[in-house]
Amino acid sequence: MSASLPGTRELPVSQYDLTTYWGRVKQSAEVADPRTLFVSTAGLENAKNLIASYKQGHVKSMTPEIWQAKKIVDSTLHPDTGEPVLLPFRMSCFVISNLVVTAGMLTPGLQTTGTLLWQITNQSLNVAINSANANKSTPLSTSTLIRSYLLAVSASCSVALGLNAIVPRLKRLSPGAKTILTRLVPFAAVASAGALNVFLMRGEEIRQGIDVYPVLSEDEKRQKEKDGTAVPSLGKSKKAAALAVGETALSRVLNSTPIMVLPPLILVRLQQAQWLSSRPRMVLPVNLGLILTTSIFALPLALAAFPQRQAVNASTLEEEFWNKGGKEGNVEFNRGI
Repeated sequence: MSASLPGTRELPVSQYDLTTYWGRVKQSAEVADPRTLFVSTAGLENAKNLIASYKQGHVKSMTPEIWQAKKIVDSTLHPDTGEPVLLPFRMSCFVISNLVVTAGMLTPGLQTTGTLLWQITNQSLNVAINSANANKSTPLSTSTLIRSYLLAVSASCSVALGLNAIVPRLKRLSPGAKTILTRLVPFAAVASAGALNVFLMRGEEIRQGIDVYPVLSEDEKRQKEKDGTAVPSLGKSKKAAALAVGETALSRVLNSTPIMVLPPLILVRLQQAQWLSSRPRMVLPVNLGLILTTSIFALPLALAAFPQRQAVNASTLEEEFWNKGGKEGNVEFNRGI
């Protein structure tokens, strides 16, 4: 993100008020905008140069061009490393990357082999996205990555296969209710395993802590710009890490809820209509359309649930940070995605 580029002058965090939910929704929609995927290497370098020129004081005020450059940089670069996130694992590619996998999991009438293959594929994608977007102040070892992946795959497959075996045996339910519950099995598997996946993949952050920084007042920010110095880390906080990882896990559940619940319920209803029941070949494109439409609207809503740059009072963290808070006694940290 833009914070990793040279220069001591602080960029405005957003055009929108990030203290409000709808302000974060608008900001998240920009970060998730798939049009940024088509920006060339030269375009990215130009965007980085525009941001650097502002941060170094060569440009006095934000312009539409610099706001667009910030959008490109924020959706492409990792906020901790300043390096581009691999394209399929960026938030701007989330809808596209998940479209085929989600459609596969929500395919009506999947047998055991199909269920296993799609759950494994989904968890593989989740692991890649979590790893690519995690807070990099606490690196993840390869052994931890592999162990977390295997546990997440085991959890998702167990939930999916277990519920698929249990639902048909529920004698008190009507055939229609069983059909609906069967279609919702992928959601239960994805939601539970997705949250577990985040905790497993980022467990090292909770064990070691993540970097926290004092929240600066406007005067302090101007002084830092004048001195040309960066804001030093106050140290690593395990409580901040637990909050960051917990909020990220919850946002994944929030994101999967509309995507994995609304399309199958709507599809069940449509399959009862004569138009679709007489055209079985249209089930797949209709399913894809429902998933794509829901994903486009759901992703910004889920990402906006919690601020990307989280500020908390230092007194809520470990005792070593109690007297080190900045403005109003607050510290901040990168939550990760």
